[in-house]
Parts: sequence; structure tokens; C-alpha cells
Amino acid sequence: MADLSCRVLVELVTDYLEGALPEAELARFEAHLAHCAGCEAYLEQVRATIALVGATGGQEERPGLEALLAELRRARRR
Repeated sequence: MADLSCRVLVELVTDYLEGALPEAELARFEAHLAHCAGCEAYLEQVRATIALVGATGGQEERPGLEALLAELRRARRR
């Protein structure tokens, strides 16, 4: 099993948080986290951001939010 780079971990973080990683990728992801303090901190920052956004309630109805989310999804796939 090949090691996962920090860059690849960043690209997979959304799938990880959504529980959408295949079992083999999940194992590589978590093995990398166990040995990389920087990526562990990044993951916690993403979790904190999600929690903060969730706490704002009603923001889903803001104009342009769907377009922003769509652009973020496209950027993640590049």
C-alpha cells in the first residue's frame, strides 16, 4: 500500500468527512493522519469551519451560495 501525500489527503478530506472513501483509501488516509501533525491540524480546521458554518443557520438561503459551493466542488476535482 503506497503512502498518501499531504496534497492527496487535502483533496480527499471532503470525501473522508462525508464517509465516502473506499476502505483502502480510508486506511491510507487515517495512516497518514496518524503520522502527520500538519494534516491532522488541517482536518481539525476543516471540521471547525463546518461546525461554524452549521452554527450560522439559514445561510443556505443566501443568494449565490449554491454557485459558490458548486465552484468549490469543481476546484476540488481539478
